[in-house]
Amino acid sequence: MNNKRRDAINKLIGQIDDLKSQVETLKEEEEEAYDNMPESLQGSDKGEAAQAAIDALESAVGSLEEAVSSLEEATA
Repeated sequence: MNNKRRDAINKLIGQIDDLKSQVETLKEEEEEAYDNMPESLQGSDKGEAAQAAIDALESAVGSLEEAVSSLEEATA
Protein backbone atom coordinates (compact mmCIF):
# COMPACT_ATOMS: atom_id res chain seq x y z
CA MET A 1 0.00 0.00 0.00
CA ASN A 2 1.35 3.40 -0.87
CA ASN A 3 1.67 6.26 1.60
CA LYS A 4 -1.23 8.24 0.10
CA ARG A 5 -3.72 5.43 0.69
CA ARG A 6 -2.21 4.64 4.09
CA ASP A 7 -2.61 8.31 5.10
CA ALA A 8 -6.21 8.30 3.86
CA ILE A 9 -6.96 5.20 5.96
CA ASN A 10 -5.29 6.75 9.00
CA LYS A 11 -7.45 9.85 8.54
CA LEU A 12 -10.55 7.65 8.41
CA ILE A 13 -9.44 5.87 11.58
CA GLY A 14 -9.19 9.24 13.33
CA GLN A 15 -12.66 10.22 12.15
CA ILE A 16 -14.13 6.92 13.30
CA ASP A 17 -12.42 7.29 16.67
CA ASP A 18 -14.02 10.73 17.02
CA LEU A 19 -17.43 9.29 16.14
CA LYS A 20 -16.92 6.43 18.59
CA SER A 21 -16.16 8.94 21.33
CA GLN A 22 -19.34 10.85 20.55
CA VAL A 23 -21.43 7.67 20.61
CA GLU A 24 -19.84 6.64 23.91
CA THR A 25 -20.73 10.04 25.38
CA LEU A 26 -24.34 9.66 24.25
CA LYS A 27 -24.47 6.16 25.72
CA GLU A 28 -23.13 7.41 29.04
CA GLU A 29 -25.70 10.21 29.08
CA GLU A 30 -28.50 7.74 28.37
CA GLU A 31 -27.20 5.41 31.11
CA GLU A 32 -27.15 8.30 33.56
CA ALA A 33 -30.69 9.28 32.62
CA TYR A 34 -31.82 5.67 33.07
CA ASP A 35 -30.03 5.35 36.40
CA ASN A 36 -31.68 8.55 37.63
CA MET A 37 -35.17 7.27 36.77
CA PRO A 38 -37.27 6.08 39.66
CA GLU A 39 -37.37 2.28 39.74
CA SER A 40 -41.03 2.35 38.82
CA LEU A 41 -40.16 4.10 35.54
CA GLN A 42 -37.20 1.85 34.79
CA GLY A 43 -39.61 -1.05 34.34
CA SER A 44 -42.01 0.99 32.23
CA ASP A 45 -42.06 1.47 28.45
CA LYS A 46 -39.94 4.59 28.90
CA GLY A 47 -37.32 2.69 30.88
CA GLU A 48 -37.31 -0.19 28.43
CA ALA A 49 -36.87 2.25 25.55
CA ALA A 50 -33.92 3.85 27.34
CA GLN A 51 -32.34 0.43 27.93
CA ALA A 52 -32.86 -0.47 24.26
CA ALA A 53 -31.16 2.78 23.26
CA ILE A 54 -28.23 2.00 25.57
CA ASP A 55 -27.89 -1.46 24.05
CA ALA A 56 -28.02 -0.06 20.51
CA LEU A 57 -25.41 2.59 21.30
CA GLU A 58 -23.16 -0.07 22.85
CA SER A 59 -23.53 -2.13 19.69
CA ALA A 60 -22.64 0.92 17.58
CA VAL A 61 -19.48 1.44 19.63
CA GLY A 62 -18.52 -2.18 19.04
CA SER A 63 -19.13 -1.86 15.32
CA LEU A 64 -16.98 1.26 15.13
CA GLU A 65 -14.21 -0.54 17.03
CA GLU A 66 -14.41 -3.39 14.51
CA ALA A 67 -14.21 -0.90 11.63
CA VAL A 68 -11.07 0.64 13.10
CA SER A 69 -9.54 -2.80 13.59
CA SER A 70 -10.24 -3.75 9.99
CA LEU A 71 -8.77 -0.51 8.68
CA GLU A 72 -5.68 -1.00 10.83
CA GLU A 73 -5.26 -4.48 9.34
CA ALA A 74 -5.41 -2.96 5.89
CA THR A 75 -2.41 -0.76 6.64
CA ALA A 76 -0.31 -3.51 8.23
